[in-house]
Amino acid sequence: MRLYDTEGGKLDLMGKLAVVVMICLATGFSYPEAKAESQPARSANIEEIRKLAVDGRVDAQFYMGFMYERGDGVVKDYAEALKWYLKAAEQGHVGAQTNAGILYFKGEGTAQDYAEAAKWYRKAALQGNVTARFNLGLMYYKGQGVARDYAEAAKWYLKAAEQGHSGAQFNLGLMLSKGEGVVQDFAEACKWYRKAAAQGNAAAQFSLGLMYYQGQGVQQNYVEAAAWYRKSAEQGNVGAQFNLGYMYEMDQGVAGSNAESAKWYRLAAEQGHAGAQSNLGYIYDIGEGVPQDHAEAAKWYRKAALQGNAGAQLNLGVMYDNGHGVSRDYAEAAKWYLKAAEQGDVTAQYNLGVKYATGVGVAVNNAEAAKWYLRAALQGHEISQVNLGRLYEKGEGIAQDYAQAIKWYGKAADQDNSDAQFSLGLMYSNGEGIPPNFAEAAKWYRRAADQGNATACYNLAILYYRGQGVARDYAEAVKLLKEVADQDDADVHFTLGCLYYKGQGVGEDHAEALKWFKKAADKGHKDAAYYVNLIGQGKH
Repeated sequence: MRLYDTEGGKLDLMGKLAVVVMICLATGFSYPEAKAESQPARSANIEEIRKLAVDGRVDAQFYMGFMYERGDGVVKDYAEALKWYLKAAEQGHVGAQTNAGILYFKGEGTAQDYAEAAKWYRKAALQGNVTARFNLGLMYYKGQGVARDYAEAAKWYLKAAEQGHSGAQFNLGLMLSKGEGVVQDFAEACKWYRKAAAQGNAAAQFSLGLMYYQGQGVQQNYVEAAAWYRKSAEQGNVGAQFNLGYMYEMDQGVAGSNAESAKWYRLAAEQGHAGAQSNLGYIYDIGEGVPQDHAEAAKWYRKAALQGNAGAQLNLGVMYDNGHGVSRDYAEAAKWYLKAAEQGDVTAQYNLGVKYATGVGVAVNNAEAAKWYLRAALQGHEISQVNLGRLYEKGEGIAQDYAQAIKWYGKAADQDNSDAQFSLGLMYSNGEGIPPNFAEAAKWYRRAADQGNATACYNLAILYYRGQGVARDYAEAVKLLKEVADQDDADVHFTLGCLYYKGQGVGEDHAEALKWFKKAADKGHKDAAYYVNLIGQGKH
């Protein structure tokens, strides 16, 4: 069985461009629109304001709440703040209604009560308060204090968005892009993202960049995508940092730069973005944009792997297998392959199969090998299909089943895997589990031989020599054998010697025959040694 090891295997890196979306969770306070004084809460007039508040003056009640909430001239006291906000709110003061809702929402000065928060947000929202409208939309979106209702959320977001609230503009864009509570409309989503982005909303800038990248609602434009990602990334948006790093790596919309790619991946990685940590590890692993540093690569792979990133788990396993950046530890490699394999990573599944087949880092267990090869094979992994076919053919770890062997060899052969094509040729030639079919054998040997499979080339030459499955053709046999004569295969050399000795497909030439017989004899071929002696004694 041909078992491909990890030393020579390509590291399959995870798909890099993550679509990061988020709901804006801002619950910003509605600050007072002071009319009497710009600094009303000073100890010199607190008692005067308190007296007015006790007498029922709504503005004074609101200012008392604000002072206690902020600790402006008085000791901060959320319960006292809520008491005065409620007095003003009950008289219809829109700012007090909004701020009372926020205190209930956050559980400050009272037990957290989403229903009460929603009640006061609604009263303020109906009076046109933009913050209350936004926050009420958020509560409908999340189902906090009210039954979840995306259509109602979109309604309130729209009202706030039309008043210029950037968070509402962003959230409305997000709902339009996802078709939540509204008909999906990418162009309309872009419109609202753009309004929020123009106000500096980092999430909206990121989302607008994503729309340009994907060509949703706007014409695809990598330059525009990168420009909006940059604005967002410079504000610390982790998704934008990651995607901008990817665009630098892939030379999309910006001049390709591994150093710039590493810079943005690092910023995202330091914020805990698992994909960025994995990709930064890969950059250190291969030394692109940074000096190659396997220890640093392993560090970042580990951070991502511990967050469950399958690509990082796979690559950390490879590091342990190869002893790069860490002490070689086959058991530790198998541990990380298992974690990635259980998440469906096809390369990890294959590598784990190899581990169990070879007993490196784990006890030999062909049943486990077959299990993991099967999982990878079902995802189209051609080498796993070959190895699974071989286990079925040999009955190792699973019941021998030639039909299953042919099935899996066939799948890999259809992907132009020469080992699978050769194995199919051999099964048809030998009649393993099926009647011999030399024509079918010749077909598969030919496909494998065309890819340089030397054994397939030899076997096809033998079929031409014997006229099995193909018309007998000594000249074709000679041609095929000469194509692989430099492989130092004793059988190839012996057969060529026979053809020259008998003048089949070539002119009879005992000197040339002797040359090939000697090559085969030097490799220990007993029949070749006989012919060397025979020609040497002149008995030909």
